[in-house]
Amino acid sequence: MTGYLWIKALHIIGVVCWFAGLFYMPRLFVYHSTTTDQIGKDRFKVMERKLYRVIMDPSMAITLIFGVWALIERWSAFSTQIWVWLKIVLVVGLIGYHHYCGKIIKAFAADTSRHSERFYRVFNEIPAVVLILIVILVVVKPF
Repeated sequence: MTGYLWIKALHIIGVVCWFAGLFYMPRLFVYHSTTTDQIGKDRFKVMERKLYRVIMDPSMAITLIFGVWALIERWSAFSTQIWVWLKIVLVVGLIGYHHYCGKIIKAFAADTSRHSERFYRVFNEIPAVVLILIVILVVVKPF
């Protein structure tokens, strides 16, 4: 049991760090999309690239490694519970969201971003909604 608790703790640490990036990156997109001076644009490009590569990518990897490990450790208990399958679906969606952030970073880097500030403001809310759903699934286990 002690080993599983370490796995779970490291998974949660990864989740917290990953979500820090998932919350902050779209906020940078909002600000970047309204910036008009080149110095400001260049600064956002550096911030976005570093946040993605130095914080978000490693945190996502830690989250997934320890999350899958925790699933394997308790598969016989989890496999029949609907909440865990719903959580997996939401996590797959977050992985897609993460990679879409990477695509947006590349568009900003090439000065070809096509989305509006309003789009980025709405896009910014997605991780919060997913986090709420995942916490409810894991803690309340409604299904």
